[in-house]
Amino acid sequence: MPEQALSLWKEDLMANLRQLRSLTPGLSVGVATVTRALAIGFVLAVVASQTAQAQTFKVLYTFTGGNDGRNPTAGVTMDKAGNLYGTASMGGAGYGTVYQLKHKGSGWTFNPLYDFTNGSDGAYPTAPVVFGPDGALYSTTEFGSNNGNVFKLMPSPTACKTALCPWSEKVLYTCQGGTDGSKPIGLVFDQAGNIYGTTSAGGAYGEGTAYELTSSGNGWMESALYSFGGDGDGSVPYQSVMIFDNAGNLYGTTYFGGSSNDGTVFQLTPSGSGWIENIIYSFQGGSDGRYPYSGLIFDQSGNLYGTTTDGGSGGGGTVFELSPSGGGWTFSVLYSLTGPSGCSCGPAWALVMDAAGNLYDTTQGDGAYKLGNVFKLTNTGGSWTYTSLYDFTGGNDGWFPISGVTLDTSGNLYGTTYYGGTDNSGVLWEITP
Repeated sequence: MPEQALSLWKEDLMANLRQLRSLTPGLSVGVATVTRALAIGFVLAVVASQTAQAQTFKVLYTFTGGNDGRNPTAGVTMDKAGNLYGTASMGGAGYGTVYQLKHKGSGWTFNPLYDFTNGSDGAYPTAPVVFGPDGALYSTTEFGSNNGNVFKLMPSPTACKTALCPWSEKVLYTCQGGTDGSKPIGLVFDQAGNIYGTTSAGGAYGEGTAYELTSSGNGWMESALYSFGGDGDGSVPYQSVMIFDNAGNLYGTTYFGGSSNDGTVFQLTPSGSGWIENIIYSFQGGSDGRYPYSGLIFDQSGNLYGTTTDGGSGGGGTVFELSPSGGGWTFSVLYSLTGPSGCSCGPAWALVMDAAGNLYDTTQGDGAYKLGNVFKLTNTGGSWTYTSLYDFTGGNDGWFPISGVTLDTSGNLYGTTYYGGTDNSGVLWEITP
């Protein structure tokens, strides 16, 4: 089953890429690159490996590939009422959807909110939605008008009298594919309500950008903060949603580039003459891992945590920490995941940390069946213990969970799978402790 599943995954990815490339002839990330992209140096302490399969895994919704969408790439976002919001990269009107899973008593009700048409509204939403300061939903599409856009979704201003309540979309910015970048994926707000994000292509070197959107009376103005891909620089910040520190610096990862072309962790610092980039770590492709696909998180002490999709002593990627030290950063591998080397099957979205300092994430194709799993790293006095919470089987439970996890206040985990379910269009799942 793992070999068949991996073959199907690659065939589907190749077909999807050919379709996307036909819409964007200038796309600089080639077929081989994306196939690799989608196909933690020293150990702090001796860690134990456990397999404690969760008995509380539950599929909350199975995508049908119709109006509800299919193949969700990103995870879900939860509001204060416990409702879940997310994107499906395809389906709907053919080019992806935004949906809500409304928590109602002990059950859930699925509501499609918006269908993309591949016009000026965009196509192929592959990033999670986030709530803005105004309570509206914000996210990005990789395509539409060829180079993708940043959009806002708002509920209907009048009371909805039907079961389905579609929201209205407003495009805030459409990428032009030049120095402003192309293919935006994910965004973050600062305290003033400005939007920051990255693009995986375009810019001065064709390898992606970091940008800012500032609101004004006439709409939103885009400013390119940095172009990736220069000599010794990182390139292709593919699914790295940037994060802020308390001083206003931005941090993220690039999938390629650096001293060994195995990816980087970068810092962007504002200055009077613009933003200055600092590569705080270049991956070497050995025990430290390679190809960091996802973004980063901070703990309360200012340490950074992230993942790589490949490499490490177990071949399945790594979980790493970067600690500020003497004006620089100290890199440590927390855990090396076990999986098929060379297919970038490790974690693809940022880690989540609970109040006790434990870490959670998914892998794309590691786990018992090489179809992805949900795992936990438990921190006990600086030692990290790995526990596989659930291994996907490739059936109605889904497989290829590239979304990462969302953690609620009760300790429940939520996420999506790209494939699987009755129509092989993906599922939305819950794990209850």
